[in-house]
Amino acid sequence: MSIKVALEHRTTYDFAHPVTLGPHVVRLRPAPHCRTPIEAYSLDVKPQGHYLNWQQDPFGNWLARIVFPEKVTQLDITVGLVADLMVINPLDFFIEDYAERFPFTYEASLAADLAPYLRPVGESPTPAAGDTPGPVVTPWLEGLPPLPADGLPTVTWLSQLNAAVHRDVAYSVRMEIGVQSPDTTLTRAIGSCRDSAWLLVSLLRQYGLAARFVSGYLVQLTADQLSLDGPSGPGADFTDLHAWTEVFIPGAGWVGLDPTSALFAGEGHIPLSATPHPSSAAPIEGVTEPVEVRFSFHNEVTRIHEDPRVTKPYTDAQWDRIDELGEEVDRRLRAGDVRLTMGGEPTFVALDDMTSAQCNTDADGDDKRRLASELAERLRKRYAVGGAVHLGQGKWYPGEPLPRWQIDLQWLGDGTRLWSDPALLAGPWVPGTGRADAPRRATALAAEIARVLGLPPEVVLPAWEDRFATLTEHVRKPEGVAPDASDLDPDLGVVARLDAQGATPTGWVLPLVTDEEGWTSPQWSFRRGRLVLLPGSSPVGLRLPLDAVTWTDPDYRGEPSYLHAGPPLQFGCRA
Repeated sequence: MSIKVALEHRTTYDFAHPVTLGPHVVRLRPAPHCRTPIEAYSLDVKPQGHYLNWQQDPFGNWLARIVFPEKVTQLDITVGLVADLMVINPLDFFIEDYAERFPFTYEASLAADLAPYLRPVGESPTPAAGDTPGPVVTPWLEGLPPLPADGLPTVTWLSQLNAAVHRDVAYSVRMEIGVQSPDTTLTRAIGSCRDSAWLLVSLLRQYGLAARFVSGYLVQLTADQLSLDGPSGPGADFTDLHAWTEVFIPGAGWVGLDPTSALFAGEGHIPLSATPHPSSAAPIEGVTEPVEVRFSFHNEVTRIHEDPRVTKPYTDAQWDRIDELGEEVDRRLRAGDVRLTMGGEPTFVALDDMTSAQCNTDADGDDKRRLASELAERLRKRYAVGGAVHLGQGKWYPGEPLPRWQIDLQWLGDGTRLWSDPALLAGPWVPGTGRADAPRRATALAAEIARVLGLPPEVVLPAWEDRFATLTEHVRKPEGVAPDASDLDPDLGVVARLDAQGATPTGWVLPLVTDEEGWTSPQWSFRRGRLVLLPGSSPVGLRLPLDAVTWTDPDYRGEPSYLHAGPPLQFGCRA
């Protein structure tokens, strides 16, 4: 899924009279480490007649140095770019083994390379040798929950520190120049995005981690649908200059943290400049002779391309084009006498249950089954009026003893009703179905099927659950009262006693064989005297104990079961 946006950022200075401008430095070009693809970029500076040179500062950031040879009455700087806001997982990175848990210490050679980003942050508005943290920051750090003896996963710890700054510093749009000191921000408990970002840089460095200040664009788009479990984001597409923090994690590199939102930096964070100190990251920097000036700016983001997605599918015009194409394809297929079928398999996970086994590894589960059944019933009412919900065999995955259930909706396109009484569908998982006399009706239905096929009713076999298997599963549980060994001794008739406890069959089975003369039914017999199903929740027909069946063909009553070996064959030849 991709959304491409065009961003326009315009800054204008109107001077009261012509003035001389000193050289200006503009840091408004996406930095080389920007992860969001930038497909086009432009920088337009007015008035014309200036000299512009692109350079890179000591930290690899792009900057434009602009010289104005003549006096000007207006300075207008306009940035245009096209960004592909493809989804970026901010946590998709690798961490070296020694840094997977915090605290950790950088290797000596790496620490030397990161020295500018490890320098403590003091009260000075510019970096200075010998800076030390102020008197407010250190006590605030000591008030955070202590780390456990074995530390914390590094990502978890970073997230908690980021959230702590977000919790204790309220956001404000502050128009004054410069960045507050960390002590000032904590004392006031309020600050702009740049103040929170610089505070987080200070905290990370006190923990011995390399951190840098980042200035850039933040692009936020409205959500296609309102959130069900949290804030829905901005009410309109939005962009503005923003500031956040980056911390260096071995293996992962520079990782963005945004304390203003308590989030990791994602595709909407477009860095322009990343430096050890905010003083070298100003978007526009320069001098002018004293003059009255009127300042104005605007930031605008416009969507120029959107791929269809689940939350915002095709427009009506796009659907019309798709339908036209489909009709043409169908016409050609009909002309070539080609017939096609296509199936689908929707998979869903409940919003309020994304971690339990039934929504990750288990084939079945009470809530999963209930939600699936409710969805099927809603779809039936919308699309399959007069149809039926069929519970049958689904996929059979390797390593699973039985196939999974599958819920099918079956209906006729011409509106003909397939089923008139949903109560007769005695599925225990279909809402509003099932009747108290379902077992008696099912018995009668099985007998009627046998009668229609010309067979006596006694060929219909009741199928029972294996209570002995249920007992075995029960005594294998890790907790509970230990069973009496005598209760499990087959010589004492425990199997027969357990079988006798089953009051109602699970279903009925009709063994069938067909030939030129019609239907017949083999005579099945079992050592336990009844048809006992294999354990599980699949349909009866998938749990038949076929390896426990002996049978005889009614057409050859003198012949033993096909499962019994006969006498050896005699081989020979004649001269």
